[in-house]
Amino acid sequence: MRKRTVTLPWAAGYGLARTLLALGTLGTLAFSDSATLFREVSTVGQYPLCRGVTGAGAFCLVSPDHFETMRWVCCLVLVIAASGWRPRFTAIPHAYVAFSVFTGISIPDGGDQITWILTLILVLVAIGDPRRWHWQPQPSEPTENTRRPTLALIGVSAITVARIQMSVVYFQSCVAKLPHAEWADGSALYYWINNYAFGAPDWLRPALNTVVDNPLGVAALTWGPLVLEIVLAAALLLPQKVRWALLPAGILFHLGIAVVMGLWSFAFAMWAGLLLLLAPYGHDPRLTRLWRKRAQPAEPERPAVETPVNDPVHA
Repeated sequence: MRKRTVTLPWAAGYGLARTLLALGTLGTLAFSDSATLFREVSTVGQYPLCRGVTGAGAFCLVSPDHFETMRWVCCLVLVIAASGWRPRFTAIPHAYVAFSVFTGISIPDGGDQITWILTLILVLVAIGDPRRWHWQPQPSEPTENTRRPTLALIGVSAITVARIQMSVVYFQSCVAKLPHAEWADGSALYYWINNYAFGAPDWLRPALNTVVDNPLGVAALTWGPLVLEIVLAAALLLPQKVRWALLPAGILFHLGIAVVMGLWSFAFAMWAGLLLLLAPYGHDPRLTRLWRKRAQPAEPERPAVETPVNDPVHA
């Protein structure tokens, strides 16, 4: 019988992704009152609709008079989840709040949908996380949880599913633009930047127009995102050193979308997705060194657990 190792997925890297997801939803709830979030949509009805499975959302459990109270209760859940405390206990409430926001508010965006999907997937990682805080490094000594290869395998498998999901998102985002003439001829960003509903803010528009008024500038701004998206879609096929190079490019890309279009919750969701897509399994950025005020020690060998596998050759 041959034994294979499974990398432990519980490290500060996936914890940072959880925090980003929680902060994105927290921003939506904390900076928008109930009258803004829950409105009537023409031909659809008054939100939350509370039909079918969406009726299980948090805002369908209370009357409209208590939406404000429920909004702040959800904010409290998100603050605790973002803090990193006891991920195995906070993961399911976090996913429930993400589901409630995506299915309950009047105008959810793609960031709310990605947040709901990723938080649901990360529940499978967090339920086996033995740490008190998700910022802590992986345990150097085996614990009761880390001796269970099934929990580690479930966690790694869940992160793999999240990676595939992000690859599909970027692939679809790229190819869906190609049939449109404005994206094909390189002029799409001119129209987006000057759109009064979703375009650049007034203080930024003059600077951007100096770029998009130039044929080469607008073509670069239009085709550049397409190239980046298709490369990110293929990231799982690329070496790890190339993935690390793609990470700051992806972060800046979504930061630009947030600044120009105001889609900040979308940016936080995609930053979390980028970390899951591009960082290796069990990545530990050692964020705790920022407040420990000491030199970072050499990174120990990443813990792993052994999983017995029947090998017909050596059986």
